[in-house]
Amino acid sequence: APRGKRQRFVDKNGRCNVQHGNLGGETSRYLSDLFTTLVDLKWRWNLFIFILTYTVAWLFMASMWWVIAYMRGDLNKAHDDSYTPCVANVYNFPSAFLFFIETEATIGYGYRYITDKCPEGIILFLFQSILGSIVDAFLIGCMFIKMSQPKKRAETLMFSEHAAISMRDGKLTLMFRVGNLRNSHMVSAQIRCKLLKSRQTPEGEFLPLDQLELDVGFSTGADQLFLVSPLTICHVIDAKSPFYELSQRSMHTEQFEIVVILEGIVETTGMTCQARTSYTEDEVLWGHRFFPVISLEEGFFKVDYSQFHATFEVPTPPYSVKEQEEMLLMSSPLIPPAVSNSKERNNSVECLDGLDEVGTKLPSKLQKITGRDDFPKKLLRMSSTTSEKAYSMGDLPMKLQRISSVPGNSEEKLGSKTTKMLSDPMSQSVAELPPKLQKLSGGGGRMEGNLPPKLRKMNSDRFT
Repeated sequence: APRGKRQRFVDKNGRCNVQHGNLGGETSRYLSDLFTTLVDLKWRWNLFIFILTYTVAWLFMASMWWVIAYMRGDLNKAHDDSYTPCVANVYNFPSAFLFFIETEATIGYGYRYITDKCPEGIILFLFQSILGSIVDAFLIGCMFIKMSQPKKRAETLMFSEHAAISMRDGKLTLMFRVGNLRNSHMVSAQIRCKLLKSRQTPEGEFLPLDQLELDVGFSTGADQLFLVSPLTICHVIDAKSPFYELSQRSMHTEQFEIVVILEGIVETTGMTCQARTSYTEDEVLWGHRFFPVISLEEGFFKVDYSQFHATFEVPTPPYSVKEQEEMLLMSSPLIPPAVSNSKERNNSVECLDGLDEVGTKLPSKLQKITGRDDFPKKLLRMSSTTSEKAYSMGDLPMKLQRISSVPGNSEEKLGSKTTKMLSDPMSQSVAELPPKLQKLSGGGGRMEGNLPPKLRKMNSDRFT
């Protein structure tokens, strides 16, 4: 359902809806800075004070001249040619007022003039000149500063009526548009954004207008604008953004206001200008993008301001950035990394090492069993990998060690030549033994049982 009109902190034209009340004795601070107070007043009050000040000053000074003429008796002897008055040809108050105006405006028609027989008139003339200069400097300077204020220059800086949220460069982005209607540039233009939103602290304190900063490129320098043509200002919504949990659904319940502040130096006057606007949650369009307004003509670029505020819909996920990250994390399968062959082989070698250590602790009878004829076969199977081969070479006969160390004996070749490696190397290794040992080994029984005691002891020491 459409909501009622929101109370804005900053209007679309940049005026702040703030009124100061119950100042008490603080109103005297305005009088201490009277010049700034007059400049900040509205034009109707400035004109009223301007006219009133000059009228009162003129009437006061004209009455002073009339009082001097009245006290000296110049009004009664004005037509006496033998009498020298303080001011010639002053007969009444209107003539005194005309004399003051002629003196103040340096018109001087020559009909009314001050004489040397009136010292009090000379002192009043000096006071009139000083007071007139002060009043002119104060009021004319105030009017000049007020007329040259760059507030009207801010009216030629445009902001888009709506802000938009859509995807840009794969990221959810808040965007609005700003433009300059004049050909004169804004020097050192910089833009800032504030998010006004009420919140409650963990301690229970309620902040009705909490101000949060929206990053519009401060870290990258994108907030420094070259405002020759309309620009689209972007705020990337990420984990650091206040809109990290904002979705299309939650925008119907949220209440916030985005205040945009554009500052720069007016090129023609050199004065600092500031333009402001704001966007409430109702003025932020989800899933919209701005129309392009710049086109290339013959020799120049043309800006079409009729499309300045126009937007169009684009496909945009209705979820917040936080929700998108959570869904992406849930959709990715949690599969542990596969163990490589080298790791498996190393683990197998470590297991074999552990088994070998256990084998050395077996009783003597079980250790004799390991001296069977099939023990070299186990060693050959262990030597099918590089790491296992290095482990088993110490237990093989010398000839088998030379054969296993030759490169190219892959696992496939070992599988096909198992029988040959089990027969030929054994026969060759037996041929290298002494005659007595050859007889003992040719019996077909256990070799360890027929060996002399010294050799059996050496054999057992080697395994221990």
